[in-house]
Amino acid sequence: MALNATIHKIELQVSDLDRHYYATHALTLARHPSETEERLMLRVLAFALNADEALSFGKGLSDVDEPDLWRKDLTGAITQWIELGQPDEQRLRQAAGRAGEVKVYSYGRAAPIWWDKVGAALSRQRRLQVVEIGAATCAALAAIAARKLELQCLIQDGAVQLLGEHGTIDVELLARL
Repeated sequence: MALNATIHKIELQVSDLDRHYYATHALTLARHPSETEERLMLRVLAFALNADEALSFGKGLSDVDEPDLWRKDLTGAITQWIELGQPDEQRLRQAAGRAGEVKVYSYGRAAPIWWDKVGAALSRQRRLQVVEIGAATCAALAAIAARKLELQCLIQDGAVQLLGEHGTIDVELLARL
C-alpha cells in the first residue's frame, strides 16, 4: 500500500523591503512521503525569498520535469525556475534554456562538496544564481515544521528573518553565484 502525502497549511506574510513586496500567502503544500520536514520548510523559505503572485510550487519530487517552484508569465513562458538541493549540471543547463532566471538553494552537509565539484562549470551560466542555506537555518526550520503554521518573513538589506510563535529565525544565506 502506497503512503499518502501529508498536507500542510501555512499562512506566510512576506514583507520584502528590498523588492517593495508585501503580501500574505495562504499556502497548501503536500509533503511527499519521501520528503523530510526540513525540505518542506526550505520550500516555504524559497517561496518567501522569491514571493510573487505568479510563483507556484511545482510537483518537485513527484515529477522530474518540474522544479520545486516556478513562476510563469501570462503566456505560459517560464520566467523563474527554482531548485532545492544539489541538482546536476545538465539539469541546470536545461533549466537555463527554458527559463529567464534559474535559482538553486543548496543545503545540507553535501552542499559545499557539490559546489566544489560543479561550481566552475556553473559559473558560465549567466542566468543562474546559487545560494547555500546554512545548517543552523535548516535545523531551525525543521524544528518548527507543523501541519498548520503562521509565519512572517522580513527581508531588509539582504538580511532575512522568519518570525512566528516559535520565535525568530535568522536565516543564513551564502551567495555562491
